[in-house]
Amino acid sequence: MTTTQRRPRPGLRDFYENPSVPVASGDARSLRQARMLADALGPAVAAPATVLDIGCGDGSAALTAAPLLSGHRVIGVDWSQDALRRARTHMSDVVRGELTDGGLPLADGCADAVLFSEVIEHLVDPDAALDELRRVLRPGGHLMLSTPNLAAWYNRALLLAGVQPVFSEVSLRGIHGRPGSEVVGHLRLYTARALREFLTASGFEVVRMAGAPFHGVPRPLRALDRAACLLPSASSILLVHARKPSGGG
Repeated sequence: MTTTQRRPRPGLRDFYENPSVPVASGDARSLRQARMLADALGPAVAAPATVLDIGCGDGSAALTAAPLLSGHRVIGVDWSQDALRRARTHMSDVVRGELTDGGLPLADGCADAVLFSEVIEHLVDPDAALDELRRVLRPGGHLMLSTPNLAAWYNRALLLAGVQPVFSEVSLRGIHGRPGSEVVGHLRLYTARALREFLTASGFEVVRMAGAPFHGVPRPLRALDRAACLLPSASSILLVHARKPSGGG
C-alpha cells in the first residue's frame, strides 16, 4: 500500500503574495485620502511629520500621494517581502512588519499619522489591528483609513434584487453571485455607521468621513458614482479621518 503526500493548500498569505491580486481601488481614492492627510498635517516646512503607510503593498498609492505630502517622511510597512521589494522603487523607507504575531517593530507613539488604505477589510482580527495602530500613533496623531462600502449605492439595489453585493466574496477561487471578476480576499465589510462606531469603540475620535469613487464601476455609471461621494454613506469607498485622543494611551 502506497501513500501520496498532498501539497499544502495555499492560504491567505500565499493569495496576497500573488502580485496579480489587485491591492487598491484606484488613484482617485489615493488622491482624496492624501488631500485629507495633507490638510490635517499642514505644511512640512513648520514640522515635517512621520507618516506610516501600513499595508503599503507595492507603494503605488504612496507614489500618487507623494506630491501632496512633500517634505513629510512616509515609511512603507508591509509583511510581504515581495511587496516591499516593489515598494522600494517608489518609497525611500520601508519596514517589514505585521499587525499580528507580536505587532509592529515600531516604538509607542512614533508616528504623527497612519495611512491604512484598504487593509481592514482583509483582516481576521481588526480589533487587534486598531489597538496596534493606536499604540504607534502619538497622542493627537491622525489615522486615515479607507475601505469599500458595503452600503454603496449600487449594493443597495443589488441586495433588493437578491444579488450578492460588490466587494463581498464567498470564495478565494472565483466570484459567485455578483458582478465583477476579480477576487481580492475581502473578509469584512463596513457601512459608514458601523465603521464610525467601530473606530469610536477602539479609542479613536472620528473627525471626518468622506467618500471616494471606485475604478471598477462601469464607465456609463462613473458620473453617478462620483456624485454619490457627496453622500459618504452611499459612496463606493469610505474615507475616514480619525484621531488618537490627545490624552489617549
